[in-house]
Amino acid sequence: MTLFEFFKNDRFASMAGVELMEISEGYAKARMLITPEHLNGGGVCQGGALFTLADLAFAAAVNSHLVLTFSTTSTITIFRSVVEGYVFAEANEIVNHPRLPYAEVKITDEKGQLIAIFTSSGYRKRDVPIVLDK
Repeated sequence: MTLFEFFKNDRFASMAGVELMEISEGYAKARMLITPEHLNGGGVCQGGALFTLADLAFAAAVNSHLVLTFSTTSTITIFRSVVEGYVFAEANEIVNHPRLPYAEVKITDEKGQLIAIFTSSGYRKRDVPIVLDK
């Protein structure tokens, strides 16, 4: 199993159409194609869909050290709406603490315009490694 396969088990993100594009140590990039199912009553991408995109990128970045890590607190600030096309989430781990990592995720559209910033802290379960195939 690879980290990409590990995160395919995140069924909610998969059902929302989130795809992981890159994972490296402390970094991940994901994307989501906005479909009519992502739109809210106002006709723009629902904030929860953007949160799900960012949350999976966060999870991939902080779990890249192969120690099971869950988010504990997350915040998203949305600066502009988006109604179609791909949105991208780039997660960078700012603090690689043995127990309490912290990361920032920037969400952009296809033109590179900033849509939102998501920040999250996590909790690493030191006794629960993520085991990958060699």
